Amino acid sequence: MDWWLWPVVLFAVTFAMGIVAVLAGVGGGVLFVPIVGAFFPFHLDFVRAGGLLLALTGSLAAAPRLLRNGLASLRLALPLALVSSATSIAGAVVGLALPSDALQIALGLLILGIAVLMWRARQSAHPGVAHPDALGLALGMHGSYHDPALGRDVAWAVHRTPAGFAAFGIIGLIAGMFGLGAGWANVPALNLLMGAPLKLAVGTSGFLLLGGAASASWIYLERGAVLPAIVVPSILGVMLGAQVGARLLHRASPRFVRRLVLALLFVAGARALLKGLGL
Repeated sequence: MDWWLWPVVLFAVTFAMGIVAVLAGVGGGVLFVPIVGAFFPFHLDFVRAGGLLLALTGSLAAAPRLLRNGLASLRLALPLALVSSATSIAGAVVGLALPSDALQIALGLLILGIAVLMWRARQSAHPGVAHPDALGLALGMHGSYHDPALGRDVAWAVHRTPAGFAAFGIIGLIAGMFGLGAGWANVPALNLLMGAPLKLAVGTSGFLLLGGAASASWIYLERGAVLPAIVVPSILGVMLGAQVGARLLHRASPRFVRRLVLALLFVAGARALLKGLGL
């Protein structure tokens, strides 16, 4: 295939990926890296850099509206983003130093693990925090937001804050190493571990991606791993696909879309694992 056909095919694939990502409520990065890395003839370093920039672009587009609507909390995001940004830089440095085959194997195992986690995940709309911890209160990790669906303001606070910092440190390391958007992990950590309401966790997760993705992207950019022929068609495809997905959201069957995403992750994860093993 001529070289110029690959960006065209990549645009078509990422356009479909953007539709599915919106319908399934997952970030595009968690689909982009395993699928493109497994089925396209690009070096994994370029693919991981593209995944980070893809996550960063999506977060930049959504962050202003989330902040205006009160569904993203700076008080909650900034301390956690500081930790995840620092570890994402370390993850990017480690990822660029490892052999490609080892990274493919690790990526395959990670994607299969993410698929299992999403399959078994249980979320709580309003977990309720009876006793906020001292660290969360000292950092101002509490407040309220207006929920139009309930027609009232929802007060929130968090607990298990030290465990939350540790979790986001690990999430940042993984995101920087593999170029994955961290929405698949941010939401469960905020919602199930720290006790933030689900809507606030989803909104703040999008804002948290700004810190980790931006920090790790600089490492890939400085090492020359950002290839415009991959990044430009991918961002255009995902952003346009997301617009279509938003319009189809009320018609799609959530169960069908969820099964489709899980099937894609299992296939891509297995393909990456086999590619890393040379099979």
